[in-house]
Amino acid sequence: MIGRRSLLLALAGLGLIAATRVQAQSYPSRPGRIIVPTVAGGTVDVITRLIANDLSSRLGASFIVDNRSGAGNTLGTREAARADPDGTTLLMSSASGQVISPLVYKAVDYDPIKSFAPVGLVAEGSIILVVNPSLPFRSVAELVAHAKAHPGTLNYGSAGTGTVPHLTGELFKSAAAIDLVHVPYRGGALSIADVIAGNVQMTFEASSPLLPHIRDGRLRALAVMSKARIPDLPDAPSAAESGYPDLVVTTWTGLFAPAGTDPAIVAKLNGALNEGLRSPALRSALAKVGNLPLDGAPDAVTQMIVTESRKWTPIVRALNLKAD
Repeated sequence: MIGRRSLLLALAGLGLIAATRVQAQSYPSRPGRIIVPTVAGGTVDVITRLIANDLSSRLGASFIVDNRSGAGNTLGTREAARADPDGTTLLMSSASGQVISPLVYKAVDYDPIKSFAPVGLVAEGSIILVVNPSLPFRSVAELVAHAKAHPGTLNYGSAGTGTVPHLTGELFKSAAAIDLVHVPYRGGALSIADVIAGNVQMTFEASSPLLPHIRDGRLRALAVMSKARIPDLPDAPSAAESGYPDLVVTTWTGLFAPAGTDPAIVAKLNGALNEGLRSPALRSALAKVGNLPLDGAPDAVTQMIVTESRKWTPIVRALNLKAD
């Protein structure tokens, strides 16, 4: 016979389940925000604004974009991790905040996996190796041959120490067994500008800010770091075609909720996100910033973080990168 205490506990449990289902069904009942841990105007910010608009129309409640940049994406990421897990505060992040910064910064106050409930992967863009067009190199093989014949004479710019462009350059150096000099800048735009001006010879950057300059002839693309050629640059070979099959680097974005968010809310967000990513309108908008849509179950985000961590951890440790 069921005791009174056991019966009360069972009824309370049923009540909690019912309340959770009602909350998920009515979600979102008020406006939400998506934290972007970078400055406004960058690729992650632009993608987030596209997703925020799409989610707002599909879920019937507005989502605003809240830029919280600083400390290698850790400030905004930490704020998102500490938010109430009710689905009204989300995070759009990338390898910088979820993989590289936890390796570089001494205390990030969040765990990229344990502190979040992943919603879904959003989009992926390619990293492109570009050089100043005045240089004679028209292929990766020619660049590598020159670098081996003249070690330490070629330099590459990056968006800053510990950024994806910097680590991509180091990965390339390791794969090609060459010596390049790293020149860090305070942002990718400055690095790109100096390659165009001829102050540095090359850079590895995301496709979105590079494509206009490549099309106008101010930069020459030698290779894309994605697994295959990209539609925007059909004549630019992949790194694999250039002889480096393991040199795969992409820019990816993922949507996260704080850990403890109701799985039913996460599932509802995931469904709306994937529905939008399959729509021609959103796919076209993402293509304009050099990105292809990604979709799938939430655990694909976790798998991406684990895979990226395996790739970048040896590079970060070899460089002994540390930041306060």
